[in-house]
Amino acid sequence: MNADLSVHIGELQLKNPVLVASGTFGYGREYCGVVPLAELGGIMTKGTSLEPWAGNPPPRVAETPAGMLNAIGLQNPGVTHFLEVDLPWLRQQGATVIVNLVGKTTEEYTRVAERIEGQPGVHAIELNISCPNVKEGGIAFGTDPRLAHEVVRAVRRATSLPLIVKLSPNVTSITEIARAVEEAGADAFSLINTLLGMAIDIRSRRPVLGNVFGGLSGPAIKPVALRMVWQVAGASKLPIIGMGGIVSAEDALEFIMAGASAVALGTAVFRDPAAPLKVIEGLSEYCRSGGISRLSDLVGAARQ
Repeated sequence: MNADLSVHIGELQLKNPVLVASGTFGYGREYCGVVPLAELGGIMTKGTSLEPWAGNPPPRVAETPAGMLNAIGLQNPGVTHFLEVDLPWLRQQGATVIVNLVGKTTEEYTRVAERIEGQPGVHAIELNISCPNVKEGGIAFGTDPRLAHEVVRAVRRATSLPLIVKLSPNVTSITEIARAVEEAGADAFSLINTLLGMAIDIRSRRPVLGNVFGGLSGPAIKPVALRMVWQVAGASKLPIIGMGGIVSAEDALEFIMAGASAVALGTAVFRDPAAPLKVIEGLSEYCRSGGISRLSDLVGAARQ
């Protein structure tokens, strides 16, 4: 008997708990020939802003041991292009769409949320207040409980969609930020975003990235991400989408047992675009072999 892999993230229902993380999957076009989008739990789109963003100067990526650095700078064509071009295409694919929303000010976040509200095919918003490689907005909101509360409350007033807030690991207390965000009206958390890092070219004696600093992702950050999911799960009853270095079903199960209801793969899809499908199959096989009828029964299993 096949296990029930469906999960609920607040009012958002997913057919399975495996999503693709924002910034690693574009809007799905690049991967649709390899990954049937409707088979995923959901797509967390590339960050979408009020106006087009050019992003950071190159070089923008660098390989690191067990991971990578990126400083893309949230380059995207803006919300109008998304609504006119990308969203209609995603609807045709049958994808569950979670729009990652970015801004430089509270007003910008709010205006994008207002544009997205009521659009057919948008199932939820992921509020990105934690990008470490933009100089305005982004991480500034995600590291200050007061600012985090302010922007989440404003967006909550602007939309009735399920509101998932993406938390930054670049903080002293992840639980303090989580509590502020929950109080402001968040429905769920996604965590973690990338860790702030850098690399230096010893030949040129210059930083490798054009932005100097970038976000570290990949297996190198998994222990940190898992720890933070555990902490937030202990401090809040809101559902969690865990991410950070997940490359296998075993990794996903660790996050689920720590308290995450769902997981997202990011850097893994650069190495193996089919990785999300393999994780889904691995979770199904784990349940079959263990006589587990519902995967959701494993959420927080390591805490019991």
